[in-house]
Amino acid sequence: MTLRVQILNDKFSQSLGLPFKELLPESVIRLAISELKIKYKKRLFDPLITLWAFLSQVLDTDKTCNNAVSKIIAHLAGEEVEVPSLRDAPRTTDTSAYCQARARLPEKLLEKLFNFSAQSLEQKVATEYLWCGRNVKVIDGSTVSMPDTVENQKEYPQPSSQKPGCGFPIAKIGVVFSLITGDAVALCIDVMNTHDIKLARKLYSFLKPNDVLLGDRAFCAYADMFAITKLGCDAVFRKHQSRTTTMRKGKIFGDCDKLVTWYKPKRCLQGLSLDEFVALPSAINVREIYYYIAIPDFRTQRVSLITTLLDKTTYSTLEIVGLYGKRWDVELNLRHIKTTLGMDILRCKTPSMIRKEIHVYLLAYNLLRSLMWSAGTTYNTPPNRLSLQGTRHHLLNFIPKLETAHSQKRIRLYRSLLKIIVHKVVPDRPGRSEPRVTKRRPKAYPRLTKPRYELRHQLQTA
Repeated sequence: MTLRVQILNDKFSQSLGLPFKELLPESVIRLAISELKIKYKKRLFDPLITLWAFLSQVLDTDKTCNNAVSKIIAHLAGEEVEVPSLRDAPRTTDTSAYCQARARLPEKLLEKLFNFSAQSLEQKVATEYLWCGRNVKVIDGSTVSMPDTVENQKEYPQPSSQKPGCGFPIAKIGVVFSLITGDAVALCIDVMNTHDIKLARKLYSFLKPNDVLLGDRAFCAYADMFAITKLGCDAVFRKHQSRTTTMRKGKIFGDCDKLVTWYKPKRCLQGLSLDEFVALPSAINVREIYYYIAIPDFRTQRVSLITTLLDKTTYSTLEIVGLYGKRWDVELNLRHIKTTLGMDILRCKTPSMIRKEIHVYLLAYNLLRSLMWSAGTTYNTPPNRLSLQGTRHHLLNFIPKLETAHSQKRIRLYRSLLKIIVHKVVPDRPGRSEPRVTKRRPKAYPRLTKPRYELRHQLQTA
């Protein structure tokens, strides 16, 4: 068993460990295990091997546990280690041992490693990449579905509009991304009907002084603008639709730019405690900018922005308008995680494993972003213009070569990997507009409107 564990440790450190050695080295994982006082037995699936297997599982297109275990057996067989006998095979080749090992991984460990990956990549950002000398973060919310089990339904219930047995449990996630590196900085998980602003208030603690937070109109609230400035940060949000827009009031900065005063609401806002509401100032000054979008068939024709960046000399109107135009990157980042990596439909059957799965997906996403950042900065290509899907394809194809190469050759392969990643550049298409329609028709099957057991009973009695 000791020999098998050592072989797998070497294999994973050579394949996944080399590309990600700066962002998630083995020493950091072992330090996190030590700090959390995680005790484990000397077995095949120790925490390190289980984590590496979990990461490779979410990166692969085949995300089954059978495929993950098959890879581990292939690693051992490739080193001429005795393959388990027929009598011992169920304990080694069956997925139960691996699934139990994943269940033993503490949520705190995966959360800690995810936070470390984000901080490590953020530290690589040089001053030249900042916006007006500021680090910009983008926030948004989304949903993920999961298997229809009793445990998942209890913690993350399906929409109330769906009949029992006809829907799937859904969790709401709030994510903060770095606009510069594209990595996920912070994560919050809650039930589906949670408002985005409630998730955001749990994520403000991850902001660092001098950050600029970018978001859509869902986050534009009096209390939140004050809370962000109190942290030494600034905000650029789209104006909430409940507030009217007029240029007759406020100090005029330009044709479409003015300084206005917002007054404290008369009643305690939903989601705030009485003490928090009392602590709010009687008024705050914000800057309002509005502009028109002259793109045919574009869904939005007029945009009104609210920002706490009051210095017009440092932050011009065009700079702020251009910055908000990049807010769409958060939608692309979420699409990368949910569609490209496949987190849209999770596979685990308990709430605890669901949260672990989400953290591992975001950890894998950050690791890919680190590769893109290393490739872009090494070969003078904007990292955010590189293809995440292409990076993933190249990594998966290079992994078998990295595993079998000696140390010097692995370094050369790694450099070749970075070089080929920059060949896949996403074209810049500003102002692109596409119709919101689908061409491929769905299958002509009726929708599930009753639980399956009722439909099966109807078939049997027909």
